[in-house]
Amino acid sequence: MLNNVTPIHPEGVVFGAIFFGVSLVLWHIFVPLGWIGFILTAWCFYFFRNPKRITPTRKGLIISPADGVVQAITEVTPPKLLGLEGNRIRVSIFMNVFNVHINRIPLGGIIKKIHYHPGKFINASLDKASEHNERQYMVVETKDKITIAFTQIAGLIARRIRVDVKEGDEVATGQRFGLIRFGSRVDVFLPPQAHPLVSVGQTMVAGETVLADMDSKETTRDGEAR
Repeated sequence: MLNNVTPIHPEGVVFGAIFFGVSLVLWHIFVPLGWIGFILTAWCFYFFRNPKRITPTRKGLIISPADGVVQAITEVTPPKLLGLEGNRIRVSIFMNVFNVHINRIPLGGIIKKIHYHPGKFINASLDKASEHNERQYMVVETKDKITIAFTQIAGLIARRIRVDVKEGDEVATGQRFGLIRFGSRVDVFLPPQAHPLVSVGQTMVAGETVLADMDSKETTRDGEAR
C-alpha cells in the first residue's frame, strides 16, 4: 500500500506543517475558516508531490524538464550570458499551480554555468516574462560537446526558484535539479542539431516526454511537420 504513495518534496513537508498549524488555529477561531485551511493544506502537499518517473534512455533524446503545457516554440537569439552561438529553437513550458513543480535535467552532461537573474513577477504565460521575470539560467554540456540551456522563470504567484545542483556537477537526463513555487515556466534552448517533436498546446510530463531528438529528421512545430 505504501508503495503507491507519491513522495513529497522536503519543502512540502515544511510548508504543509505550517499550513496545518495555521488551520488548527483557524479551526478554534471559526470552524469554516478551519475547513478552508485544511483544504489548502491538502493542496500544499499535492503541490509538492515528487512522483517517480521513467526516463527514456536512448542517446540523442532531449526530455521535458517540466510538467505543463507547451506554450510557444520560437526561434530566438539566446541571452549573451549563456555563451551560445547563433539562434536557437526555444520551447516554453508553462506550469500552473496544479502541475508537478519538480524540474528535471533535459539532457545529461556537465553543468557549465548557473546564473541567477533577479526580476519582476508578471504572469509567466506572457512572452515578456522570459526577459523581465526573476529567472535562473543553466547550461549543460554533454560529453560530445553539445550544449543545451534552460531557464526556470518565476511567475505571478511564484516567489522562489530553488536549484539543488551546482556548476561542475555531472547530471543525468531526467535527474531532478530543482523546483519553482507556485506556478511558473521553464524555457529550453535546444541545440542546433535538435529537432523538436512537440507542438504548442501539448501536455508535457517532466522526465518522460521526449521534447526533441538530435538523431531524427522528423520535427513538429506548431502542429506542422517541416
